[in-house]
Amino acid sequence: MLPPFFKRTTIGTLVGLVCAASAHAQTPSTVPVTTTTSNQLVLESATMNLKADPCTDFFEYANGTWLKNNPIPADRSRYSAYDEVTERNLTALKQIAEAAAAGEVKSKVGQLVGAFYASGMNEAQIEKDGATPLKPQLDAIKNIKDKQQLMAAIASLHKEGVNALFGFDVQQDAKKATRYIPQLMQGGLGLPDRDYYLKTDAKTVEIRNKYQAYVAQMFALIGDAPDVAKQNAKTVMDLETRLAKASLTKVALRDPEASYHLSDLNGLHKIDHFTSWPTYFNAVGLNQPGQLNVAHPKFIAEAGRMINGVSLDQWKTYLRWHLANDYANELSSAFVNAHFDFYGKTLAGTKELQPRWKRVLAKIDMNAGEALGELYVAKFFSPEAKAGVLEMVNNIKDAMRESIGKLEWMSEATKQQAYKKLDTVMVKIGYPDVWRDYSALHIDDGSYVANVARANEFEFNRVLSKLGKPIDRNEWGMTPQTVNAYYNPTMNEIVFPAGILQPPLYHVNADPAANYGNTGATIGHELTHAFDDEGSQFDAQGNLKSWWTKQDQKQFLARVKTIQDQFDEFNPIDQLHINGKLTAGENIADLGGMKIALQALRTSLKTKPQAPEIDGLTPEQRFFVANGQSFRSLIRDESLRLKLATDPHSPDKYRVIAPLANMPEFSEAFSCKGERSPLRHGSKQVIIW
Repeated sequence: MLPPFFKRTTIGTLVGLVCAASAHAQTPSTVPVTTTTSNQLVLESATMNLKADPCTDFFEYANGTWLKNNPIPADRSRYSAYDEVTERNLTALKQIAEAAAAGEVKSKVGQLVGAFYASGMNEAQIEKDGATPLKPQLDAIKNIKDKQQLMAAIASLHKEGVNALFGFDVQQDAKKATRYIPQLMQGGLGLPDRDYYLKTDAKTVEIRNKYQAYVAQMFALIGDAPDVAKQNAKTVMDLETRLAKASLTKVALRDPEASYHLSDLNGLHKIDHFTSWPTYFNAVGLNQPGQLNVAHPKFIAEAGRMINGVSLDQWKTYLRWHLANDYANELSSAFVNAHFDFYGKTLAGTKELQPRWKRVLAKIDMNAGEALGELYVAKFFSPEAKAGVLEMVNNIKDAMRESIGKLEWMSEATKQQAYKKLDTVMVKIGYPDVWRDYSALHIDDGSYVANVARANEFEFNRVLSKLGKPIDRNEWGMTPQTVNAYYNPTMNEIVFPAGILQPPLYHVNADPAANYGNTGATIGHELTHAFDDEGSQFDAQGNLKSWWTKQDQKQFLARVKTIQDQFDEFNPIDQLHINGKLTAGENIADLGGMKIALQALRTSLKTKPQAPEIDGLTPEQRFFVANGQSFRSLIRDESLRLKLATDPHSPDKYRVIAPLANMPEFSEAFSCKGERSPLRHGSKQVIIW
């Protein structure tokens, strides 16, 4: 588990000022765009709608034809440029996994991947087994005799990856980033967020009712009579609702200080004197936890009161539910289909279940992802891509330094600290320098559930073993095949896996304007996360420590409020608006990323000049179009509602049009004047980085 303030660019999941007059002598509908000029990829013209006015509907202008011709696949809740790459990666990973399962990959990681894949693809055995693979855990839950055994059982479930009652992890100490410490945090819910338990609008009530019916269905699948299953589902809903009421909102979780409360066993006992915490820690393999972070003390206190006041039979019901739910996708089709009907269809609007091979690969990626990644990069990753991206990173860091230097609202004292942080940002591209050692993980071609459980326990123990050791600067928080990127504030690092560094997101031979508009803006996005409303609270060493003067911080927060207000105005569906506070960090990063990437492009063009126009578009126009194309996406209504409730990223359309409304450079590039100009003015214009 990554820290709550860990930054990801999930666009799929996870980017001369005045134009020459001739570029705009034609109307937008007649501007020709081709894909190649002198073997150099420019833009993906097939995505564009040249009849649209870029000034008034730039998302349509950049992506209209693609939006029209690419319906969402039935097995997805959304479809985007990032999903295009993910699909290509899945095909590549399938080749690797099938070869490994056939014994054609002789390395140890090849044998591990092959056996894992074979066990997951053995559908006949999985169907025959039904719920039998869960019998040992179900029997252990049934045999709980007292509250101490309850805590030991919860510890055992945590080791196997089950989301029971609360969360436990080992992470860097946010205020002393040179050490690892244990972390206790809120958790234990089956619905995506606390608000799904508490809101009273008709849509949320409908989802709750369907959730309770799904919970009852799962109890029936593990052997409960229908009336017992129904009553057990109500028990689960009652317990989870209590936990939800004690949980912080997603907006509150964005404040790192709200999730930092350094303590020890004595302090934990004062927060929750009901729970036998020594029993829990001993059971997970941590006899002396030492100092720890009780991230959410209100939640832990309520969980303790519940442990004391709720009967053992109710807790057994709750644990049986979370065990079955968390392993549903590794069990027979009855479990898989029930899980998909609720989480896939009801919550996300997905029409069809993905084929088994995709689901198995996703599980291997989650549980032994670097083993799969080691095979992936050896066959599919281009060293040229790494070199090209590293050059852009260096140019964009230089542009960020230049941008900081020009800030009128920031004092010199704070600028010096910002430079210090910028200069110490670590950059990771492609894949880890040191591959994870899986020699202690036993995977065979037998039980798929047993493989997943052992992989979960291996990862739990690997993370636990960090305690007392130096910080591992080589560790990655994503697998190399992931189509995503991230910034980690306690490491002060930006990371770009190999999976994201390929067309249409990055082209080795692309026109620089297109690459800077797409991957360059993503690099700028991750770099800006170091200075957004969360990342800016961490210093150059990764510590949660202010480096701002009070006046500068006041100025900064006022500017953050401006971008929150801008996004609060957007109403993507029904009466649901984007939550400006929830999405502030990503919105700041989108705007900052575009501005510094454009600045880096301009600097690059001075030493590596490009043709003033290619196919009628100037470099800056190509920059903006490429950025818009990187966000091309369609999303189902159900998934959009879920995203607005839970995702710190705004819907993709608004990640395109909102930054442009704060960039005079865009209006100048496309000669957007008067009512055609999207530019915000005066106090409404967002100017941060």
